Amino acid sequence: MQKQYDIAILGGGPGGYVAAIRAGQLGFNTVVIDKDNLGGICLNWGCIPTKSLLKNVEIFDQVKNHGDDFGIKSTSLDIDFNRIIKRSRDISNKITNNVELLVKKNKVDRIRGFGKLASKNELEIRDEKGKEIESIKVDKIIIATGARPRSIPAIPVDRKNIITSTEAMILDKLPKELIVIGAGAIGVEFAYFYSVLGTKVTIIEMMKNVLPIEDEEVSKALEKNFKKRGINILTNATVEKAEPKNNKVKLKVNVNGEKKELSAEKVLNAIGVVGNVEDIGLEKLGVQVEKNHIKVNKESYETNIPGIYAIGDVIGPPWLAHVASAEGIHCVERIKGIIHPPVDYENIPGCTYCQPQVASVGLTEAKAKEKGYKVKIGKFPFMASGKAFAIGEREGFVKIIFDEKYGEILGGHIIGSEATEMIAEIALARSLEATGESLIKTIHAHPTLSEAIMEAAANAYGEAIHI
Repeated sequence: MQKQYDIAILGGGPGGYVAAIRAGQLGFNTVVIDKDNLGGICLNWGCIPTKSLLKNVEIFDQVKNHGDDFGIKSTSLDIDFNRIIKRSRDISNKITNNVELLVKKNKVDRIRGFGKLASKNELEIRDEKGKEIESIKVDKIIIATGARPRSIPAIPVDRKNIITSTEAMILDKLPKELIVIGAGAIGVEFAYFYSVLGTKVTIIEMMKNVLPIEDEEVSKALEKNFKKRGINILTNATVEKAEPKNNKVKLKVNVNGEKKELSAEKVLNAIGVVGNVEDIGLEKLGVQVEKNHIKVNKESYETNIPGIYAIGDVIGPPWLAHVASAEGIHCVERIKGIIHPPVDYENIPGCTYCQPQVASVGLTEAKAKEKGYKVKIGKFPFMASGKAFAIGEREGFVKIIFDEKYGEILGGHIIGSEATEMIAEIALARSLEATGESLIKTIHAHPTLSEAIMEAAANAYGEAIHI
């Protein structure tokens, strides 16, 4: 006899498992289906384990290059690359186990396998060989199958010489040279990680700046830092061909119209992602797909087929774990009849966890001007921060963009040691429609790095004290 569920969720990543837990909390009889450990790419191969890797090299870099400043002397400082990788995998395993327990705690059933839509009210569960092992009846289906690295014919990923972020996390030895194709957050983080450990790194980016979606001043500041580290950066560059040969990869690259040939031991393909829309039965039901992503109504996340919903990376950008989680909660609450304002896609923080870190929310200066705003710009360098001075992290700045007419916070951009922690203040201020005056008049603890936000706001209005 088939089991009957109120809600079935295909995919157990940050969108899927969060939606499942919220559905359980709201009293829905819920099941989450995933062939792998819960947590998706984020907890297994992305957000969490990469932050472990980055923390390792941050400590190594600090002691090796700045130890003297702190009175720390070491005549012999070395790395154990395999232990660095093992720590990352151990952390991933522990946190995914915790998620499995959370799902169970909230009385959500868990099925390990591949889910496929047989009809709008029935799901088939298959094993890794494609054999059907179970089928279930459902009232509502939420598709949260995520995304995978994008590939193109010119860059044939073989997962040995031309790799994705997954292989970059579990290499058995440190490569001598690495070429990173794509300078978004993933590409930049791995470039930083491997360069600190001694790999000769080259970044190839088709746009004019690294982190091209960030404010241009921030992008240029990061590029300057990376070049000081010895990272070779080629912007306005496209890869015409990548070919593995004799344990090397040969690349033909067009840089500003000039042809170049490069080679490296490993090449990391970090040019973006596409939604996992194949082999889950979408065509059979007529679920609408555009450009490898499922089309949904962003008020409810329902597809064109009533009762079938989709959330997270599979519905397109922004491809961020925290966005998937927010969409999952919103979707389940709408099914329950709880009506909140929709997810505010204009106020999504974006973070890059290299050092210095980069974080932003809202409009860049260029976008604000493009939209016709007359702007006030406030900046405060960490060079002028007492806390940054004390902890030896004086690189970077806070930049806040205000609407001159009403004082609205249009965007916030931070490059510096704890940028990814600090950005939440600006996101919260924007969600509450706070103004520049709100930031200036809110007393910030001293000494803290977050004082730089207050000082940047004050600078926009000619009231900064420390610059």
